[in-house]
Amino acid sequence: DAELLGDDFAFVGPVVGPLSKEEFLKAIGSVDVQKGFPDFSPQFYGFQVDPLEGNRVWYVARGRGTNIGPFPPFAPVPTGRSLVNPPQACSLTFDEKGLVTKYTIGVVMDRQVGNTGGLGGLYGILYAIGRPLPFPEAQPWQMSKRYRLF
Repeated sequence: DAELLGDDFAFVGPVVGPLSKEEFLKAIGSVDVQKGFPDFSPQFYGFQVDPLEGNRVWYVARGRGTNIGPFPPFAPVPTGRSLVNPPQACSLTFDEKGLVTKYTIGVVMDRQVGNTGGLGGLYGILYAIGRPLPFPEAQPWQMSKRYRLF
């Protein structure tokens, strides 16, 4: 709900962002998880107020479902493949009026859980249904040659 976001809102993921309120609303408005995954079961737990930032709440997000509906523009024809998200650290930061000023998502806590190739957020969803985006940040992590040599 856009009314819950402050004017100085920022969306920050591990790869995407920061996005302004307008950029975030435009991006999120183009993705309809409920239509693409009508059986999606969101799983949110472990809500905790940050002891060092009293206006910030941390939580864990998971979820599972099956791509049995269209998920445009990424999968206009359903793939029939299942999605099992790994646990992902997320947070919401609030201003003095109770509006969200920052939303962080997609920081995978255990990349061996689920079927997203260790990816969080939209990148993980697309990987799980066989429609990964064609750039390195949207692919499962692989050790680089430089890292191996190190």
